[in-house]
Amino acid sequence: MTDKTAHEVGAKGPDELRRQIERTRSELGDTVEELAGKVDVKGRARARAADLRDKAGAMTVQLRSSAAQAGHTVQDRASHAGHAVEHSLPGPVRSAVQVGVRHPRPVLVVGAAAVGVVVVGEVVRRRHGR
Repeated sequence: MTDKTAHEVGAKGPDELRRQIERTRSELGDTVEELAGKVDVKGRARARAADLRDKAGAMTVQLRSSAAQAGHTVQDRASHAGHAVEHSLPGPVRSAVQVGVRHPRPVLVVGAAAVGVVVVGEVVRRRHGR
């Protein structure tokens, strides 16, 4: 009940009485609706779960965006570092590296041959006890 209806002594006619009854019914309906909402544990749990799903989805989007941005930052820094190293190399070494990058197969063959020579040299050294 509101303060207004509590202080009223009576209705001043049938029309006012009908309005008071309608207002009281409306207030009672609102109160019953609030109580029903508080009693509906399943409904409240579903609403809370939906809210948490929405928040988790938003967090996932935010984390993916942050990870992508971090990846781009790392890639940019690595690229800058690579360029800095490349420009600090002497001319002949820089040319050799650029050729190796453009044609990796011969570099791999030469590298494998060098490893083979080192391994054979080590085996021979161990057999002769040096």
